[in-house]
Amino acid sequence: MQAYRAAILRFATDRDPGQAALYEQDGLLVVGPNAQGRQVVQAVGPWHALRARFPELAVTHWPGRIVVPGFVDLHSHYPQTNVIGSPAEGLLPWLENYTFPEEKRFASPDHAAEAAQFFIAELLRQGVTTALTFASSHPASVQAFFSEAQKHRMRLITGLCLMDRHAPPGVLNQPSASADATEQSLLDTEALIQQWHGVERLGYAITPRFVPTCTEAQLRGAGELAARYPQVWIQSHVAENKAEIAWARALFPVSRSYLGTYADFGLLRQRAVYAHCLHFDDDDRTLMRDTGAAAAVCPTSNLFLGSGFFDYAGADRVGFQYGLASDVGGGTSFSPFHTMLAAYYVGREGQTKPGLSLRPQHMWWQHTAGAAQALGLAGVVGNLQPGCEADFVVLNPQATPLLARKTAAAANLDELLFSMIVLGDDRLVEQTVISQAI
Repeated sequence: MQAYRAAILRFATDRDPGQAALYEQDGLLVVGPNAQGRQVVQAVGPWHALRARFPELAVTHWPGRIVVPGFVDLHSHYPQTNVIGSPAEGLLPWLENYTFPEEKRFASPDHAAEAAQFFIAELLRQGVTTALTFASSHPASVQAFFSEAQKHRMRLITGLCLMDRHAPPGVLNQPSASADATEQSLLDTEALIQQWHGVERLGYAITPRFVPTCTEAQLRGAGELAARYPQVWIQSHVAENKAEIAWARALFPVSRSYLGTYADFGLLRQRAVYAHCLHFDDDDRTLMRDTGAAAAVCPTSNLFLGSGFFDYAGADRVGFQYGLASDVGGGTSFSPFHTMLAAYYVGREGQTKPGLSLRPQHMWWQHTAGAAQALGLAGVVGNLQPGCEADFVVLNPQATPLLARKTAAAANLDELLFSMIVLGDDRLVEQTVISQAI
């Protein structure tokens, strides 16, 4: 058992996300092993109310610090770390000129291992403790990522990128002596599921890149694997860019919409996370809601590539799940604070005042408890309620002179959280703590 005294932020599970934050100015967080031997939250609340329950327990005191749940990143590309900040006219030229040439390099196990090491270290440096990320189309990239994630005992999810057409050689899935590229990609996916899914805190995601780079046979095979392994995740992209949408619709004209193509192949269900979801109508939103699929909202990427604006009002009106994501390397930062601030900018587009989705508590929820809920991991990560795995971040609100000045002047919790959203970066993150096995 370990105990930590500091200000503590967590989220109520029975409140609207815009008003769900619970904040103890002087709190106590007690963690200890559960029945499976993993460190989880045993108790949390006011210092004065909890201290008497644990009189023999040594307490680590962090005065002036704030303990918050580890951030959850719903969508990123670890092979695109080197692509951050590459200039392009839009999504498709960016893929052609920067992303695909970089991803070719991940055929090399050594390159993949070095990139995975850097990517995971950067997640931790920024306070991200759970992430759903793409690997490349090379099995070596998946092996490298899972091996590095296992060293850190993180809850990370990835999968082999499925793409058997409309990309350069070296980026597409490769055939073997006994199978063509499509069949081999599905065989590799199933072998990787069996090797890695559920090992310690690791999870597998069936990963079609997007409709334009997948044949009908590959999408059908991915859907069959999703039905065979209902506990694994599914991840892909949808409705990000208007040129991409036109391309997808031309390739699969029978489907009702771009999103409908995934549904036609059995790829919409709970634990399915689709990045972007920008150019939706209400039928698409209803399909997301009714299947239990979730949107990964990627504001820095959407702004950088000029793709569009996520419709928070439409999502809330129809009621489908969403959470925040960095989308590195189309996204411009690993920092959850930069992502939350960009989400605020996106949400304000065309609005006269912030709605519920733009309240500071709600934005923070979108990158923690809400993102965990979208992954089907509510009550497991993204929060500090009893029973949650003990992944947390220690923030120093005095990390810079401007932060110290602004946070000291905060009159309420929303002002405090918004100050850190607007002014925060990696300097705000003093320490990242990962739940360990005992």
